[in-house]
Amino acid sequence: MSKYYKAPRFPTTSKLKIAAAVITVIIIIVVLAESIAIVEAGHRGVVLYLGAVENRVLGEGVHFILPFAEQVVQMEVRTQKFQAEATAASNDLQEVQTVIALNYRIDPQLANTVYQVLGVNYADRVISPTIQESVKASVAKFNAEELITKRETAKSVIADAIRSTLASNNVQVQNVFITDFKFSDAFSTQIEQKVVAFQKFLTEQNNLRAIEVVANQTVAQAEGAARANAARASGESEAIKIITLQLRESPEYLQWQAITKWNGQMPYALGSSGVPFFQLPSPTLQNQTR
Repeated sequence: MSKYYKAPRFPTTSKLKIAAAVITVIIIIVVLAESIAIVEAGHRGVVLYLGAVENRVLGEGVHFILPFAEQVVQMEVRTQKFQAEATAASNDLQEVQTVIALNYRIDPQLANTVYQVLGVNYADRVISPTIQESVKASVAKFNAEELITKRETAKSVIADAIRSTLASNNVQVQNVFITDFKFSDAFSTQIEQKVVAFQKFLTEQNNLRAIEVVANQTVAQAEGAARANAARASGESEAIKIITLQLRESPEYLQWQAITKWNGQMPYALGSSGVPFFQLPSPTLQNQTR
């Protein structure tokens, strides 16, 4: 044997086969990776075929697509929140500021349409401008005082305008939250003074009503007393008429009245004729009555 060891040489064809096998495995792995699309929970998959949006939407889970020809873009369909500040002018040209917050989501079945028309960043493209324009158009229908006294009506008008506009872009608005309207410091002071004056006016009106009630009660009491006095006088007059009539028909009536009111004591003074005020019945008359 030679004193130097030489490693055996593999044929060139064997090296090529190994390389081809490795490349094949890599290609298969790449093809399989490109053939599988996984749509995450709360998302929908928009399928692009050579860059064009297809008329199908993939649901959550694993899907097979054409490798290298088709691509999947994920669109979130869960409820999301968007908040923006808005400034507008009222009907009487008072500057109004407010903050609009809304919960929204895109229609899951129309995720491909939303992507095709608005793209992934549709919130900045359509929701923010919609809020600004809706607030300006709605606030202009009210004057500043109405925005305070009819706050809920104004908020409802703004919310309806936002919902209507976004619905036409396949964006579903679930809730709209509008903070109180803010005005300039000068106008806020003016409104506060007006409210204080109105409250004072209401207090004075209530005081006047209370005085009027007391006066009406006094008048009613006076009228009642007058009617009672008139009734009493009428009764006394009628009684006098009856007594006069009795005296005319029965002269003994006056003597009977004196007897009924007699306290049992003889009078200290006699009449001018020296005869007592009334005469006691004679014993003979008493015996007859017995």
